[in-house]
Amino acid sequence: MAFSDLFAQIIEGTPYMNAIGARLDRVGSDGVTMRLPYREDLIGDSESRVVASGVVTALLDNGCGMAVWEAINEFKPIATLDLRIDYMRPARPGADLLVTARCYKLTRSIGFVRAFAYEDSPDDPVAAAQSAFIIASPTLTVQNLKAANAAPIA
Repeated sequence: MAFSDLFAQIIEGTPYMNAIGARLDRVGSDGVTMRLPYREDLIGDSESRVVASGVVTALLDNGCGMAVWEAINEFKPIATLDLRIDYMRPARPGADLLVTARCYKLTRSIGFVRAFAYEDSPDDPVAAAQSAFIIASPTLTVQNLKAANAAPIA
């Protein structure tokens, strides 16, 4: 079983992702793709009816993190070190938003990711993201925690 088999549960178990209705769309050779169904309560501007930029930012950040986990294929605590987002155009009102993220470089302690937010094609993005994530080591397991708790404090 690949670690990515748990991604749908992880996304649903993340309070903010659950609150905005984000879901795993697929994991493939192009990376991890998440889907955000369009909802009225996610609108940032009532006149244009465009999804709020903060929602897009959170979706990109979460998608980038999932791409790092997909690349390392195991659970290790990760944290966003750097996230740059270029907004290219407003999202289309009424359309679902997709985010596809791919970890293109992985070192022992950092994952580098590129992602795009779009409705129909990543070739016409709403936003593009470049990010770096720190990867904690060693892998967090029940055995590691028990060993750490049993070790004498110096």
